[in-house]
Amino acid sequence: MQSTIARGTSSIVIVVAQQPVSETAQPTIRRFRTELLDLVRRATLNLLTGAVTVAMSGCLGPPVLERQVLGYDEVTRMLDEKLLLLNIARVSNQEPVHFTSTSSIAATFNWTATLGASGEVTESKGTNFLNLNIGGSASENPTFSISPVSGKEFTERVATPFQDTIFEFLVFQGGKINQAMRLMSAGIEVQKPDGRFVRFIENDPQRPKEYAEFRHIAAHLQWLNDNRQLFVRPLVFDETLIADFKSTPSAGDINNGFNMGLRWRQKPNGNYELTRLKGGRVVVANFDPMALTDQQRSALDEKIKKNPSGFVYLDIEPNGPGGNLPIQGAIKLRSMFQILNFIATGIRIAPEFEVGPTEEADVGTTATLKINVTDSPPDQRLPTVYYDGHYYSVNDTVWDRTTFLILSILFQTTIGRIENVGIPITISK
Repeated sequence: MQSTIARGTSSIVIVVAQQPVSETAQPTIRRFRTELLDLVRRATLNLLTGAVTVAMSGCLGPPVLERQVLGYDEVTRMLDEKLLLLNIARVSNQEPVHFTSTSSIAATFNWTATLGASGEVTESKGTNFLNLNIGGSASENPTFSISPVSGKEFTERVATPFQDTIFEFLVFQGGKINQAMRLMSAGIEVQKPDGRFVRFIENDPQRPKEYAEFRHIAAHLQWLNDNRQLFVRPLVFDETLIADFKSTPSAGDINNGFNMGLRWRQKPNGNYELTRLKGGRVVVANFDPMALTDQQRSALDEKIKKNPSGFVYLDIEPNGPGGNLPIQGAIKLRSMFQILNFIATGIRIAPEFEVGPTEEADVGTTATLKINVTDSPPDQRLPTVYYDGHYYSVNDTVWDRTTFLILSILFQTTIGRIENVGIPITISK
């Protein structure tokens, strides 16, 4: 008697082929055959039952879940890119902007597995069969919530200039300051030491002289930053809450103050002063603000507060590094809509032009963010949207892709949390 095992994609068949034997040996052979088949059947069922359980739970579920989650994430990312490009295309055609956001995606996944076994054992000469059937199924029920982003709150966010902390965050994270300035800044307001307005240097190709001067200043700041001689940081100083406390603070006051970030300090006259560490406005300077005294940093912050929150204080002292191009004033930041309008205007109406280098460095690429408009589809790797018979895509350079990344980050900070900005549309599949 010879036993073999045949394997298939949906079933496993155990085949036992019989060989002719004498009549006296048949009872023994039948008993041996029965015991062998029973042993093989139990072992095979135990092995395959465990294998099926592991396969259905460990091999079917997680890979499907992984593919779906990553797939939804990729689609959401592509939608954000296309929405940005679509609104740039709209503005370039003098049409209003409009945003729609996928506020939530909820998907239910169901996996089922079936396992069946059957067998046939014959007493006569022939072949005995043991069949094992395995089956499984999976289903997915996604629900999408799409929110047209509109309303007063969102409109104010789109039209309000970015705060200086957003500019500082991008530069602090390793972004190029000239790239952030060219994208986010409407220009530089030159001021007198007391903060009074002197003139404005606009970042607009339609004003060629001012635009070229702005590009030179941005390149100069980038050169200083590359040489570790530029400081972009918020002012930090001790704010005095109680200047002269004549009694001794209790242990409870000291502990409570410590938990709230307050600090009691005894003065030379024996009285006490209550202070707290405070972060002020952002400065861009060719000197370290921490080299100033606490009182000087506090006074400088009070001076900067006279400017709107969308102004980044700029101070390049003539006696410091890079002092050959001194300037004092503020970098005026754009709103999200102004950034989109600047990029869209650069496609046809007022394209940026090449500017000569400074004494220290090159001024960078011609366009802040070049958007190509073509009749045929570009490389699929590039962010692209089809609008009004043309393909709008990001130019395939490191500079343009990085600028588009910064634009995407700024867009996310503008959108913020999707709530109370429109009526959501729910789609269930």
